[in-house]
Amino acid sequence: MIRTLARLLVCVYAMLPGTGSPVLAANIETLMMPGPLITGHAKYENECQKCHKPFSKARQNDLCLDCHDKVAADIKKLAGHHGRIKDIGELECKQCHTDHKGRGHDIVQFNRETFDHDMTDLALTGGHRTVRCAACHKSGTRYRDAPTDCYSCHKDNDPHRGKLGKDCKSCHDTTRWAKVAFDHDKTDFPLKGEHKRTACQGCHLNERYKDVATACVACHRLADIHGGRYGEKCGDCHTAADWKKFAFDHDTTDFVLRGRHGKIACSVCHIKTLYKDKLGKTCIDCHKNDDDHKGTYGKKCQSCHREDTWTRIAFDHDKDTDFRLTGKHRKVACRDCHMGDIYDEKTATQCIACHKKNDVHNGQQGKQCGRCHNDEGWGRKIVFDHDLTGMPLIGLHALAPCEECHLTAGFKDTKSDCIACHLADDKHKLRLGPGCGLCHNPNGWALWRFDHNTQTDYKLDGAHKGLDCHACHTTPAVKDVHVTQACGVCHRPDDIHDGRFGQYCERCHVTESFKKIKSLR
Repeated sequence: MIRTLARLLVCVYAMLPGTGSPVLAANIETLMMPGPLITGHAKYENECQKCHKPFSKARQNDLCLDCHDKVAADIKKLAGHHGRIKDIGELECKQCHTDHKGRGHDIVQFNRETFDHDMTDLALTGGHRTVRCAACHKSGTRYRDAPTDCYSCHKDNDPHRGKLGKDCKSCHDTTRWAKVAFDHDKTDFPLKGEHKRTACQGCHLNERYKDVATACVACHRLADIHGGRYGEKCGDCHTAADWKKFAFDHDTTDFVLRGRHGKIACSVCHIKTLYKDKLGKTCIDCHKNDDDHKGTYGKKCQSCHREDTWTRIAFDHDKDTDFRLTGKHRKVACRDCHMGDIYDEKTATQCIACHKKNDVHNGQQGKQCGRCHNDEGWGRKIVFDHDLTGMPLIGLHALAPCEECHLTAGFKDTKSDCIACHLADDKHKLRLGPGCGLCHNPNGWALWRFDHNTQTDYKLDGAHKGLDCHACHTTPAVKDVHVTQACGVCHRPDDIHDGRFGQYCERCHVTESFKKIKSLR
């Protein structure tokens, strides 16, 4: 009651003539204050009109919002914390923020533990719910000044280094940063097959997202086992579903693959540039190195051989020639009789022409062997891209440091033959010659394959199959490997006849066992 009376006196005094001094009125109001202002409002302690409108409580909110204009803007836009408070227009500021409680009083009454962050412009979802307040609300700044966009907080964690812009939420969400929601199919390169499981950086090197090449070879050049020989139109043969599955149908070309040809790897025939070098279609074009006859039987391989198997002979000597093969002749190798050019040299049909070396009579009985012998048995009844250089890097070569092969800056001087680099690794000590590629391949030094029967003119059979290469190849070969095929060269120490029966051991012995003698019947 005393306070009310005092206020009444102040008002009356202020209306008296000559006593309307605002300073005097303010001093009296200051004396009548219910308590000191908080620290933030202390500078207005003598300016009551900043916060109070005499005889108008409704105007007090307007005075608060005049100073706190950002809060006023939030309320107007129904944004921010204040803009989301239910019925905010009907509430008075002092209902929550009561002043005149003293300098140290907290009129905000903010409780971090109970504050509902969903009442702000940034509702906390996913991983944001477990983040400490101080991680976003830096010391010395207002809570409302904390940024609400992803990039402002996560700039230092952006693996794209800003190259994808600042709209992080277009791909990521707050559940897990590594979870990506970007739909690549909406670009001009939809992801199909194995591309769907490829990491982004697998194609977008150094965070490059603009002007990224979409041709297969742009990404797969290093994986091109053809070394660029088949051109850059990978899609003609391969699909994104499986790189190892081929979509190309060779039968649409003018060379239909039949028999064994349908199972052969492309690289066996296409050893040169696919679109530049025209590939021959005759047998000899590919099988010249497999020709055990060394060209002496001409180039019409199909006359004798078939596509299902090279070793199966289709030639019928009995029907296609005037010399029927009977008796032991049926098992004789062609080259035993046909030692010259089959088309230029006419093979004699007389026995003595082939068996002169077997003539134990030394010509004393003439040349008509058939008078006493027959073909049932002589004694019977009397087979900077490096890939564009002359040596494509494939296999382990693709991983080798440059200096491993190029010892000096003279790159063109570097030899491309295997032995030039791998001489120290050659456990054969050149006994198998310098052509390492005949057996080994760049995928691994220990991965090797050599078929002595088809790649040389000396077939390994019988006991020869299990022999170590070095058993026959005993001396270094600087260039080509030349090993005599004569039995006596290797088996001289085993010759119990001491040379009395000559050097043609195969006349009596077989490769299955030195002790096994050919049947004379």
